[in-house]
Amino acid sequence: MRKKVLWITETAVMLALLVTLQALTKPMGQLVTGSCVNAVLAIAVLLVGMSSGITIALISPVCAYLFGIAPNFVTVLPIMIGNVCFVVLLRLIAGSSHKPIWRQPVALVAAAGVKFAVLYLLVVEVICGIASGALLGKKLGDVVVLAPPMLKMLPTMFAWPQLFTALIGGAVALLITPVLRKALRK
Repeated sequence: MRKKVLWITETAVMLALLVTLQALTKPMGQLVTGSCVNAVLAIAVLLVGMSSGITIALISPVCAYLFGIAPNFVTVLPIMIGNVCFVVLLRLIAGSSHKPIWRQPVALVAAAGVKFAVLYLLVVEVICGIASGALLGKKLGDVVVLAPPMLKMLPTMFAWPQLFTALIGGAVALLITPVLRKALRK
């Protein structure tokens, strides 16, 4: 029972930190907000555990949409998938604090690369591809068509900035997590 309460508390703190950072950094743009979000995702998975990281990864895009950070509701699911890939790979490769330190940067690069690839494929190739096809008059049934300005913005938002924000946020987390472990005696 104590472990469950501790997990709920730690995950709630991570979620509160995430929501606060999203609200405070929204005016600063994607690079700052995305880096902060990725830092919280990485800290959650490395400090609290896989289930906490996945929970935060799934809730984060919904909060981003509610704050007006995620550009369109259609991007929420791909962001969830990208976030989950990021935290799962980070945890599986970096492991716990008892693993060799060299695994952490390797895990970060792999996790950031996969998150970037997943978001690029799902948003730029699939969603924008379907929406562009619908705009070009292809028969797609009742597909929700994205407005042309959104079709221009999404490929920019879901390309290289995703890789950079994952790398920056993950690097910050790798620097902060050992200090937090020591402070929390984990």
